Amino acid sequence: MNSLIQQIQSSLLNLLGSTIEVLPGLIGGVIIVLLTRYSADGIQQVTAKIGERTIRSQSLQLLLAKMSYVATWVVGVLAASVIAFPGLRLGDIIAALGLGSVAVGFAFQDIFKNFLAGVLLLVQEPFRINDQVIIENYEGTVEKIDIRTTQIRTYQGERVLLPNATVFTSAVQVRTAYGQRRTDLGVGVDYNTPLSEAAQLLEETITQVEGVLSNPTPEIDLVSFGDSSIDFVVRYWTLPQQQRVRQVQTRAIIAIKKAFDRADINIPYPIRTLYFYDQQRFNDYLPLSQDEASN
Repeated sequence: MNSLIQQIQSSLLNLLGSTIEVLPGLIGGVIIVLLTRYSADGIQQVTAKIGERTIRSQSLQLLLAKMSYVATWVVGVLAASVIAFPGLRLGDIIAALGLGSVAVGFAFQDIFKNFLAGVLLLVQEPFRINDQVIIENYEGTVEKIDIRTTQIRTYQGERVLLPNATVFTSAVQVRTAYGQRRTDLGVGVDYNTPLSEAAQLLEETITQVEGVLSNPTPEIDLVSFGDSSIDFVVRYWTLPQQQRVRQVQTRAIIAIKKAFDRADINIPYPIRTLYFYDQQRFNDYLPLSQDEASN
């Protein structure tokens, strides 16, 4: 009985001694992880400031900052592991990571897929921060390209987070990719209007609207004979931002209506012409009367 008690005491003492021996390393590892947490944020901010001074592309600045953040965490975790477990060598850690990469890849394939897609979006720059885009059914301004998602602010003030893999594989319409953007504004005039005079008036009016660019020059096209009007399309160019496009279109509609009113040009309502006649008289299946038969 005494020997059993002594054996238990010896085991507890050995366990306590092992714990005391390992405890400094564990404390050191925890301290390194905490330092890494704050260091990663600081290094990311410093890298972002350096990128702003040396790199013109805002997307590459963001990519550099994100990569420095991830690299700091990787180095910190490896250092903490080596200090917390002195018998563990750096080569053993790398080998373990290599063996577990397949399992981790299957478990986190969506995360890795979105991460790689985000890196490619930042490197290739199909669009940039503050560009106005249409992706699938979402339209708005690109605010941020993160490691996993692309953040869009819609024109209604809503935030939309799209997975980077979805953005990378979808058709993206970049509405602010160029310095100007065209608007096609339909206008109808009645059939009694002299078309050459109407076209000239439209051209003179649209060129005087504030916000319409002189280069490329506006164009006036006749496109169709409508049910109640002959239809023009006024094609003009503005700055590409959505707010500018809306404001200029409003001014253009007001200016065209005023010009047509002064020139006594009518913008017709939809019209249908109805003809009334005696259906009995034109019915071929009714028998003829005596007078009609004699004729």
